[in-house]
Order: sequence, then structure tokens, then C-alpha cells
Amino acid sequence: MIMSDKGISADILLVEDNPNDVELILHVFQWCNLSDRVHVAWNGEEALDFIFGNGAYEGRNTDDRPRVILLDLKLPKVDGIEVLRRIKSDPKTHTIPVVVLTSSREDRDIIETYNLGVNSYIVKPVQFDEFANVIREMGLYWKMINQPPE
Repeated sequence: MIMSDKGISADILLVEDNPNDVELILHVFQWCNLSDRVHVAWNGEEALDFIFGNGAYEGRNTDDRPRVILLDLKLPKVDGIEVLRRIKSDPKTHTIPVVVLTSSREDRDIIETYNLGVNSYIVKPVQFDEFANVIREMGLYWKMINQPPE
């Protein structure tokens, strides 16, 4: 599993600040053989730097885009809504599929993210087995089944 390096590429960019959720998601991806190219961004600023090749990721090949971004909404530094807004408003990144994976069930969050162009909105299940199953199915769909634009 790839974690941090300027030259890194990732099939899945996981943007999540909760270490327990990150550990569970990475464990499920590893169990399903989906974890070979996952990068974790621990806050919204780091996610934007990774995507656009800024900050610690200066010089990263930004043409090597993730196949999917799993995005929490409640993030430090830059919130998930702003991360989504920046991704979907840039012609170079607007086709990257973004899946919101959050604990928020608030209608305004759901409506705003879909208005900004999110591809899917998933509320994190509370039960471990259900959460693991959602992560497995989501990872398989976006990495193995979905056909991204070239």
C-alpha cells in the first residue's frame, strides 16, 4: 500500500481524518485485494495538494489521476464540500469520480454535494459488518467495474 511520496500515484484517494475509519477501510481494501494503490489524505488541504500537485506533492504527475476519490465531508483545514467544489470546477479534474463517504445525513449536505457534481453519496453505517460490506462493494465497483473516461 502506498502512503506518501512525491512520485506516488493512486487508484483510490481516501480523504479521511478519522484514524479508525482509515484503518477499517484499508483493512477491507486489503482483504479484497484493492489496496495496492491507495493514498490517504488526512485533511482537505492535503487532498487538494495531492490532486493538483502543490505543497508536499509539488512535482507529482497530476496527469496520473485516481480512479476514484472517497471523500469525507467533515475535514480539518479545508472541508469536503470545498474539496469537491475545487475538483469539479477544474477542467483537468472534473471527470474524476468522487464518492462522499460521511456520517452526515443532513439534506443540505446531500443536496449541495450533488449540485456540485458528486458521483455518489454514502452515509457511513454504524455497524462494523455493514460498514465493511459497503466499503468492499464500493471499492469493487469503482476500481473494477466502473469505466472511467480516458
